[in-house]
Amino acid sequence: MLLAVAAAFANAAGAVLQRAGARKQPQGSDLDVGALKGLVKTPVWVAGVAVMLCGLVLQAAALATGPIVLIQPIMVSELAVTLVLSGLAFRTRLRARDWIAAVGMAAAVGLLLFALAPGGGDARGVSALEWLLGCAVTVACVALLFAAGRRDDTTHSAAFFGAAAGLWFGFTAVLMAGVTAALTANGVPGLFQAWQTYAMLVAGPAGFFLLQTALRAGRLVAAQPGLVLANPLVALGWGLLVFGEHVRGGPWIALELAAAGALAGCTVLLAGAPLLRDEDPARQPA
Repeated sequence: MLLAVAAAFANAAGAVLQRAGARKQPQGSDLDVGALKGLVKTPVWVAGVAVMLCGLVLQAAALATGPIVLIQPIMVSELAVTLVLSGLAFRTRLRARDWIAAVGMAAAVGLLLFALAPGGGDARGVSALEWLLGCAVTVACVALLFAAGRRDDTTHSAAFFGAAAGLWFGFTAVLMAGVTAALTANGVPGLFQAWQTYAMLVAGPAGFFLLQTALRAGRLVAAQPGLVLANPLVALGWGLLVFGEHVRGGPWIALELAAAGALAGCTVLLAGAPLLRDEDPARQPA
């Protein structure tokens, strides 16, 4: 759990550093080759990328030591940490509603994990057929959401693209769990023998494309909820149905739904924070 928390903090810190580096570059709507060259020459932005890579390593280590149903919901708190760190880095006072949403998100994640009490499971025991079916269903869901976003000319397109990106990032974590399982079972040679290692080389750029599509399709407040909340849903599905993990049921389901609802509400509030939209909070009502 501590590794997952550290990974969330590293991802948030990396995002803030990259944003600080991007602010030093001329503003533009597209990330072209010239803009990318400018970013690479900016030490703060490069440091942000390095910190996010450290976060990826920490997440992989967390997935090697705990169930995916436990790890991925913790990663959701990255959004709240990003907001708080942005306020400190850019010397901007957060609004009361931003603090409430950030604290509420942390509390909702904690309550959700307490209610779920996830455990068990082992990615090493998953058969090839189970991997194939799970991958096929997940990719099909992402494709359907992406197609819906392409067909929708309204503001809902950002929501569809955001959900597609969120599902894909959850799927990337699933592949990472497969890689860490192979590494644990067979050592370094297992890392190169596992097909999930090479699948991640494709999943990474695809996830970046989906994320950029979602962010450019509309306002962050429309894309962020699906982007954040779809990730743990994928983890829950794969963890329970494929990896053999377990959570508490019965009367605990009511508490789990309440925590999930609170998490969704806080996500919507955080997505509307001016700092996350690179706006001046001083111009916004408190």
